[in-house]
Amino acid sequence: MENHFYQTRQKSTRKIIDSHQLDGIFFNSLENIRYLCGFTGSDGAFILTQRDAFFLTDSRYWTQSDEEVKESRIIHYRKKIDEISSLLSDLGLKRIGFESTSLAYSLHQSLSKRLADGGDLIPLEDEIKNLRAVKDAQELALIRNAIDIASKAFMKTLEGMKDGVPESEAAFGMEISMKKEGAEALGFDIIIASGKRSALPHGKAGSKRIEKGDLILIDFGSRSQGYHSDQTRTVICGKPSSEQEKIYQIVKEAHDRAIERVRPGIPIHEVDDAARNHIRKSGYDQYFGHGTGHGIGLAVHEDPGVNKENKDLLREGMVFTVEPGIYIPDWGGVRIEDMVLATSQGAEVLTYLPTDMKVI
Repeated sequence: MENHFYQTRQKSTRKIIDSHQLDGIFFNSLENIRYLCGFTGSDGAFILTQRDAFFLTDSRYWTQSDEEVKESRIIHYRKKIDEISSLLSDLGLKRIGFESTSLAYSLHQSLSKRLADGGDLIPLEDEIKNLRAVKDAQELALIRNAIDIASKAFMKTLEGMKDGVPESEAAFGMEISMKKEGAEALGFDIIIASGKRSALPHGKAGSKRIEKGDLILIDFGSRSQGYHSDQTRTVICGKPSSEQEKIYQIVKEAHDRAIERVRPGIPIHEVDDAARNHIRKSGYDQYFGHGTGHGIGLAVHEDPGVNKENKDLLREGMVFTVEPGIYIPDWGGVRIEDMVLATSQGAEVLTYLPTDMKVI
């Protein structure tokens, strides 16, 4: 990745240092470390000051960090907590921000005890959560690639999905297809829930065999170079009933209305309102319990949360899912999920699989 992306991200993060009158910020979450300096390993630490950036790691990653880490000085350590506290003290940092939602209590206590007199750890939450909410051009390219991988795997999986096939077999086939298309991993465990099980919003693939007349809810995503995709389609095995067609159409209209509402500057809850109000007016609000969507990038679920409580304003460059659903116990469920990008013109739908009901 080009170095200027890391320069820009670090510069933007330094605004948090200014606004909270901090001397620096200590990062331990791997997603934020990767975002700020490019490191892709499983352990490390990152310290950002107004003038400098430091990545700290142990011997397992000395070579890897030399290859990956950008715009940061690399420091090797043998005992992580000792080196972190020593560096903070050597730099003379007194007010040190930290990620309050990801720093373990035990590490917080150990670090507090080791700081020089006058050192103070300042919890940061919303500021850090919003750090990655707006995606840059490089991130969008990686997200689009993850979408392509998952979409091709989905189409391949549909070719073999039919009456009698176990859900778990279809999910395993999709996983293989994603790997063949270049995914480094699944974005999350594939959800394939058929028949009455499709009423489970997170019903992981099981031993049930697909049967004629089943609604089949398929939620899937890939991870490519750290970035995720996430989409859901609901298909029908055999001819749909009139009730299945009705529920599907309500969900599709809710999905479309939410996407139409997307534009920078509106409160984010208005996107949720657009979907939820349509389902409520159709008489099925009791069967739609989750939020309409979530941000996605280096994590499958990140800011912004698209729900009725979020009064933050939608910003150009945010990427999130739109995924209304209706789940009726002992009957089945329907969800349609796409990923969208907020642009100055409204929503650009990044995912591209057809949303009309598919019969297999």
